[in-house]
Formats: sequence, C-alpha cells, structure tokens
Amino acid sequence: MSTAAPLPDLRTEYPPHAPGADPKEPSTLLGLLPGIALLAVVGYAGKFVEHFINTYGKAHHLVLPNIEYVLWAILFGVLIANTIGLPRIFRAGVATYEFWLKAGIILLGARFILGDILKLGGISLILVFIAFATQGAIDADEEDSSTAIAAILALGAISLFTFPLIGHLLHMSDHAYGLWAGLAVDNTAEATAAGALYSDAAGKFAVLAKTCRNALIGFVVLGYAIQWARKGLASRTATSQLDNKATFLWKKFPKFVLGFLFISLLATLGSSPNPTLAALGFNKAQLLTLGNLSRWAFLLTFAGVGLRTNLKDLFKQGARPFIVGAVGEVAIAAITLLLVLGADHFYHL
Repeated sequence: MSTAAPLPDLRTEYPPHAPGADPKEPSTLLGLLPGIALLAVVGYAGKFVEHFINTYGKAHHLVLPNIEYVLWAILFGVLIANTIGLPRIFRAGVATYEFWLKAGIILLGARFILGDILKLGGISLILVFIAFATQGAIDADEEDSSTAIAAILALGAISLFTFPLIGHLLHMSDHAYGLWAGLAVDNTAEATAAGALYSDAAGKFAVLAKTCRNALIGFVVLGYAIQWARKGLASRTATSQLDNKATFLWKKFPKFVLGFLFISLLATLGSSPNPTLAALGFNKAQLLTLGNLSRWAFLLTFAGVGLRTNLKDLFKQGARPFIVGAVGEVAIAAITLLLVLGADHFYHL
C-alpha cells in the first residue's frame, strides 16, 4: 500500500469520514447545509441547557452542578447518533466539524501572544517525543490502522470524563491541565473538548499545546522515517519520499497552524498601539471579535464529536484492540501528567 497517508496523530484528528458515514456523500454547499444546521442546533442545545440549569438554580436558590455546554453538546450528539442515527442528508455537513475545528484553532490565535506560544512550544517540544508517530513513515497494515483509529476515538471519548476529574482531584491550574490535555489526548477535537470541560482558560491552553504538538510532529516523523529507512524497514516509496526532506516536512505539516500563528502575530502587535496593525486594517476590537468567534466554531466542533461517535462501529473490532490501546494511552497520559506536574512545580505554569 502507499505510505503517503498522514501520520496517526494527524490522521485520527481528520479521519476519512465519521463512523457510519459514507465518504462519497456530495460536498456541494447545498448538500452541506442540512448537516451544518444540525451541528448548530445540537451545539446551541448544549449551550441552552447549560444556561437554563444555571438560571433555574439561581432563581430557586439551588446548588446545581455546573455542567459545561461542551459536555451537553457531545452527549446530545452521541444520543442522536446511537438512537435514530444520521440520515444520509445530514452526513456530509456533519463531517465539516473538522473544518470548524481548524477554523476555531485559527481564530483562537487572537487570544494568544507569541510569547505564550514560544513558552509552551518549548515544553511541548520535549513532551512531543513521547508520542510514537511512525505509521505515516512505514508500511503499517491498513486494518491495524483502522483498528487504531477506532481505539483512539473511543479512548478520546472516555478522556472527556476522566481527565477533568483527575485535574480537579489534583487541583491542577488551568494552564497545567490544558497543557496535559493537549499533549495526552491524541485527537485534537477531544483534546479541545477535554480542556474546555475543565474551564475556558484550560481549553485555550489545550488547543495551544495541541497545536504546538501538531506543528512539531512532522520533525518527529522525519526522524523515525530516516531511522527506519537506514534499517531497511521502510518501503521503497517511503524511502524515496525522504530524498527531499523539506517536501516531506511540508506534506506532514498541518497548514492551519500557519493561520493560527498569523492571527497570534496580529494579536501580539495589537497588544499595544501599533501602526503596523493599523496598516493591515485590523484593530484590537476586531481581534477580540475573532477570538470570540472561535467559541462558535468550537460549538459546531463539539456537536460533531458527539454526532460522529457511533458506539457500535467503535467497538466492533472487539475488546483486544481497546485493551492494548488503553494500556498505551494510560501510560502516555500518566507519563505526560508527571512531566506536566514537574514543569508546573519548577516553572509555575
């Protein structure tokens, strides 16, 4: 098989299609609208329920659990996907949750200055080497890859419930927790949701950590690819791809990261009166609006996370892949947690 497929971390973030969906669905704008509308309805339903519970509790002087809209949107999506299912007319539009995820990350750049990114980027660079990302550079079996995707998606869903609980038990700061979620949860959508379930600030840092990890992962893959090629374990196609390392890195690099960095650059320039920013036609208020728009993009993303979670498809591979995957994911989460706690102790994240 061709080895030009993206590496696991990026591939699981943008799987070919949602579980149970038809990859040949029409992608015209008119064909996308029903699914996008469903994303908006499910996402806003989560927001409405969160607001309703908070308002009801205050009006009746009740102490009710503050459940974030993120979890409600995901739960509503899972309920729909696993009861009535997704009719064909909605599938193509629901699959655009990947686009809204990228758009949300780009827009979120308006809420960070480059100094924050550089600080977290250095820490992420150390931690990212823990992740074993070799499938994009070697001839992994396609069936093994699909099994890994299913396992990662299922474990990512579980992380939505376990990570916030662990974070609160350890009294982790928003910064430390967000860094942990962003580095330990494989799928960007689930990492973003796990961060947002802890707090809005933690969600920001989870996205930043995940974005840094995605930006750096290409270099890790290149290193592994060179190592496998030298050992003669990579295919001829993979070996030939390494002849031009710059092209190899560019192919593995997630392009939306450049948009995130550009918006962050504008935010950095806008942190004080700056003629360069004015010359580009931006002002501080407009950048703040861009940052707020990221919330709406993520709203559609979280709805998509639930709607694409088909429990039957996720578990049809049997228990063994999930047990093996769970052991690996727990090990990575535990090691990453220890490293983040250590970094928090010394650098006060």
